Amino acid sequence: QVQLVESGGGLVQAGGSLRLSCAASGRTSSMYTMGWFRQAPGKEREFVGGISWRSAEITYYADSVKGRFTISRDNAKNTVYLQMTSLKPEDTAVYYCAASNMERPLFTSGYDDWGQGTQVTVSS
Repeated sequence: QVQLVESGGGLVQAGGSLRLSCAASGRTSSMYTMGWFRQAPGKEREFVGGISWRSAEITYYADSVKGRFTISRDNAKNTVYLQMTSLKPEDTAVYYCAASNMERPLFTSGYDDWGQGTQVTVSS
């Protein structure tokens, strides 16, 4: 099992930036992909983006955040980052990181371990 802890959430004005971190511990050797998801009130949890954990650093994003959000990793620190820029009020949600032993899963069912989430609120 992998334990995940997100941090870095907060309140930001529209157009601003925020960086989230996700620190992993436990059976990190089982991780193949790290993903970021978000869930707004009354809505389903949706995929934001993901990054390969092994070998070449490959990232992929949902269309809604492409060009604004960037995912990166630091394997030495077992940490994944989500850099968010040009934030919009519709980006307001609880953001979760998740670990998967699969390649490029896009759905929640493809992820085995989840963090507790961190709130991001974008004011207009």
